[in-house]
Amino acid sequence: MEDTGIRLTANDRFKLASTNWTRIGLLAAVCLHLGLVVLVQPFEAADMGSVVKEIETINLPPEVDIPDPPEAIRRPATPRVSSVDISDEVTIERTTFDEAPPGQLPPPPQGGSAVDRPSFIPYDTAPVMLNPEEVQQVLQREYPRTLRSAQIEGRVELWLYVSEQGVVDNFEVRTSSGNALLDQAAGRVAPAMRFTPAMSRDKVTAVWVRLWVAFQVT
Repeated sequence: MEDTGIRLTANDRFKLASTNWTRIGLLAAVCLHLGLVVLVQPFEAADMGSVVKEIETINLPPEVDIPDPPEAIRRPATPRVSSVDISDEVTIERTTFDEAPPGQLPPPPQGGSAVDRPSFIPYDTAPVMLNPEEVQQVLQREYPRTLRSAQIEGRVELWLYVSEQGVVDNFEVRTSSGNALLDQAAGRVAPAMRFTPAMSRDKVTAVWVRLWVAFQVT
């Protein structure tokens, strides 16, 4: 082999000699297997005989008798009126209006009319204000000058009783603005409001509604 100046490592030398070692290993393995086959007698399986296990006799249960299906349910017979007399002790006494005429009923409790205090009155169509521009003018006129000059604003929530004619017959402060002068001014604005009347099942009705009145410096 020509000397190229490169020195081989032990790993490189082992790789070059691996072919010879492989051939030697194969030859040794073949010789070992032949020696085992020739010199050593082959194993023989012992005769264990056949083992037969007798199956025990299984006693089957007796035949099950299936009962006949039930008979169809008979329809109830037509009811008949009995002729048995019933004692008066187990019946309700006969009552007529003659024994309790309407004139003897107590009068209804006196609680005042619906216009006096806010109360729930059912309706289908709510009232709608007809003169918002006029109400705005009244609101600006009733706005206290001292509060307007001091730029004090506020909102007052009123209960309004709108009659069947659409006018405000009564009012009550529900939510105060925190200023008594503004609350009083809102009360003076309420009578100027005009509404379409509320409707309940196509019938005109008077109702209580809630409305905010806002005092703002413009």
